Amino acid sequence: VLQIVKESQQQHGLRHGDFQRYRGYCSRRLRRLRKTLNFKMGNRHKFTGKKVTEEILSDNRYLLLILMDAERAWSYAMQLKQEANTEPRKRFHLLSRLRKAVKHAEELERLCESNRVDAKTKLEAQAYMAYLTGMLRFEHQEWKAAMEAFNKCKTIYEKLANAFTEEQAVLYNQRVEEISPNIRYCAYNIGDQSAMNELMQMRLRSGGTEGLLAEKLEALITQTRAKQAATMSEVEWRGRTVPVKIDKVRIFLLGLADNEAAIAQAENEETKERLFESLLSECRDAIQAVREELKPDQKQREHSLENDSGKVSNIQYLHSYLTYIKLSTAIKRNESMAQALQKALLQQQRSDEDGKRSPRPQDLIRLYDIILQNLVELTQLPGLEEDKSFQKETGLKTLVYKAYRCFFIAQSYVLVKKWSEALVLYERVLKYAREVQSGAGAHRNSLKELPDVQDLITQVNAEKYSLQAAAILDANDPHENESPSQVKDGKPLSERFETFCLDPSLVSKQVNLVHFPPGFQPIPCKPLFFDLALNHVAFPPLEDKVEQKAKSGLTGYIKGIFGFKS
Repeated sequence: VLQIVKESQQQHGLRHGDFQRYRGYCSRRLRRLRKTLNFKMGNRHKFTGKKVTEEILSDNRYLLLILMDAERAWSYAMQLKQEANTEPRKRFHLLSRLRKAVKHAEELERLCESNRVDAKTKLEAQAYMAYLTGMLRFEHQEWKAAMEAFNKCKTIYEKLANAFTEEQAVLYNQRVEEISPNIRYCAYNIGDQSAMNELMQMRLRSGGTEGLLAEKLEALITQTRAKQAATMSEVEWRGRTVPVKIDKVRIFLLGLADNEAAIAQAENEETKERLFESLLSECRDAIQAVREELKPDQKQREHSLENDSGKVSNIQYLHSYLTYIKLSTAIKRNESMAQALQKALLQQQRSDEDGKRSPRPQDLIRLYDIILQNLVELTQLPGLEEDKSFQKETGLKTLVYKAYRCFFIAQSYVLVKKWSEALVLYERVLKYAREVQSGAGAHRNSLKELPDVQDLITQVNAEKYSLQAAAILDANDPHENESPSQVKDGKPLSERFETFCLDPSLVSKQVNLVHFPPGFQPIPCKPLFFDLALNHVAFPPLEDKVEQKAKSGLTGYIKGIFGFKS
């Protein structure tokens, strides 16, 4: 049962979460099965209901009929669950479809009790019915009944996994992992407080929950933090205590430490990236809430600035604190991405592999540019302009990231064999690194999270020696100097008969023999004639040859009326 269900789901839409497509597939397959088994529900004019009984179980496709009915009802329920986020009334239809799916699953389990069905199918039918029952109870928020159903399902699948080979057990173990978060969520709602920590660990290991539990777990975390936020009234940052009156900001600040701990415990880069994005999204929402409070308080803040001789108001200082958290998180995320790219660059140097696009030093340069831009924004935060310690610390961080950016710019110049530019940039890296070491002093604790500058100095010294050696070899190799000019020249064979060179393209399919089509050549154009003598010719008078018209006055007009002509 489970194998049929999983294969159908993966091949017909559920790989992308398209429940509507899967429901259409179930309907079409049901129609084909009824037509093949001649088990039609009447005709086009009249409906005649039929039920599958034990007496007609001569073909296993009769069981497949009921299974597809249950899957169709379940997929419709999951489709309605997605739509219920915007249309709450659809939740009633969702529960109706789930009840229908459970009814079909109970019928499947009853039919599988027949002697014609083997033991494995009987167990799988029981587990399938328990799974759908658990989902229905879960939606009704009947936590105890849902937990019992899920535990029954889990027990059956675990026994089946132990009874078969490893290849067959993979499918059962996957279903056990899917329902484990649901069991812990039910346990938490019953009263087991330790289940919350286990849910958080599952969330980290899986890179985020999916499906039925995802929204509920996020809502549960927010609800738990909201209860704790009721006791939080103020926050202290850089020696100044600021009252926190906005609930959304309280919830964010309470969850900040948990989110940072989750990022530190993330097992892979994909999970870490997702957690960073989630934290940044929550921070942006909190900043927006503070910004809305700032708008009506604009006049009061201006009055406060005048009276306190430049000291910003509490709400403005809280806005600066949240902006600092956002920028610092963005810097950590980009630094994490940069470290991952550096590892990929090292692996690429050790083993050159073709296929997907390999990372380049230019990618790292872009990341460090963004980090430096974030550091510039940090120094401009309101309320921190006069904080010399903060400005000094940010300046040292800027030097560290400038050194690393300069190092990867030099690496990109090495790839195109611009030795002198790369050497100058390496010297600039050493200059930045020495400035950091000389100016660290009391700020060494704040620089512990940054990349080690001493390792960078060691690496740059090694790269300088290899760079000088490569430059000498490149200057002493005549073939290396000649061949690029010949390749870049691109002259056809007809224009370089006097010069000998080994050209592999002459034995290939695309031989460059002559320029084709040939280029344009200048030719003489048709001459233009200008008649300049015409301006100096005096024409003879022609007045005597032109007939003079008779003068016509009143007399001629009268004669014309009466028909007299001269």
